[in-house]
Amino acid sequence: MAPVTVSPLYTTTATTHGGRSGHVKSADGVIDLQLALPKEMGGPGGAKANPETLFAAGYSACFEGALRLVGRMQGKTLGEGVGITAAVTIGKTPDGGFGLAVVLTGILPGMPRDEAEKLMHAAHEVCPYSKATRGNIDVKLAVAE
Repeated sequence: MAPVTVSPLYTTTATTHGGRSGHVKSADGVIDLQLALPKEMGGPGGAKANPETLFAAGYSACFEGALRLVGRMQGKTLGEGVGITAAVTIGKTPDGGFGLAVVLTGILPGMPRDEAEKLMHAAHEVCPYSKATRGNIDVKLAVAE
């Protein structure tokens, strides 16, 4: 599959020095974080970000935007209680490398489960993060109880 060419609407940058145990800062200064390897991966852990927390934050925000867009297109009103939780896992792959897996859980209070599941699947087709990860990492969709 050939890469998709985009007409730019917005570009941002972030620079990291020191890798997973370093420091990341966005060009606009909005993100300015010390990073730490999680304890589960042999690092010190603590109240510091890592690439997986940053990816989970970005994916959940983007996916909720797609969910709300699809909802509007379908004539559904999604209230303030609606949200997305992205659980990002890093682990070993069979080839000895590392890979990611994601579970996106929709928080759709008051919406019938079958309707919520359909909305989640429709958002998965629209979300740029979903498009970027499709075929590359395992992404599962769920609806909160």
